[in-house]
Amino acid sequence: MKLLDAAILHRNLPPDWYQRGIKENLCQRYWHYRRFSEVGKLVEVSGGKILDVGSADGTFTKIILDRSKASMVIGIEALSASVAYARKRFAKNKKLNFRVADAQDLPFKSEEFDAVFCLEVLEHVFFPDKVLKEIKRVLKKNGYVVFLVPIENLLFRIIWFFWENTRGWVWKGTHVHKFNNREMFKLVKGEGLEVETEKNFLLGMLKAVKVRKR
Repeated sequence: MKLLDAAILHRNLPPDWYQRGIKENLCQRYWHYRRFSEVGKLVEVSGGKILDVGSADGTFTKIILDRSKASMVIGIEALSASVAYARKRFAKNKKLNFRVADAQDLPFKSEEFDAVFCLEVLEHVFFPDKVLKEIKRVLKKNGYVVFLVPIENLLFRIIWFFWENTRGWVWKGTHVHKFNNREMFKLVKGEGLEVETEKNFLLGMLKAVKVRKR
């Protein structure tokens, strides 16, 4: 999936989706509280430079910065409107940088980042293996990556069906890759990344995987 394709696929997503959703909707607030409660346990407080793939409105990019004490977190996103919103929202924070970029062709030099976060992104791309190759390329030796993907179990499929047809209609048709319980593990192992932590939560609907480049 090229940058233009990703932008078209997500054209209905409002620039402030996460910020507004967490504020206004109890279900969204709980979902994201749980996801960052679990992801937060995998963040290393080690400073350095971090990449956030799929940064949207910057809500979780800021949380990553706060948890990691990084010197800089760069968020990349396919939607130019979301990038513009995040830049304006965090204009005073010099440790946050947002830019439009393609996750399959990252505009960074090799071994530039100490850590990479890719949270609920891979289900939105047709070729997640290409994204993993690029993430591995820009990651420093001994750096780590945290992936988060939804698991297409029966409960998730039921909830997602109702979500897409109600408040979450903006996401309709955006999940183009479906993960079962073992596929994420196979993907990272296929790239030669060392799995350190693998955990399912929210009744098995989300899987967090932390890997390291040796």
